[in-house]
Amino acid sequence: MSENVIHFKSAKKKAGYAKKDAQSAENRRKFGRTKVEKTLDNFESKNAVTKLDDHKLDT
Repeated sequence: MSENVIHFKSAKKKAGYAKKDAQSAENRRKFGRTKVEKTLDNFESKNAVTKLDDHKLDT
């Protein structure tokens, strides 16, 4: 029966660590890039928006 005991303090800590790990991974992806990668990503996003706007039908 002792195998099924949940210690809420440790479970809460583990959940907090998982959340922080996810946030740090997102920050590494977002801020840990070179200038060329940032420029390329910016260009691709602007190009996608422009392409979408060009294909809209005028009503």
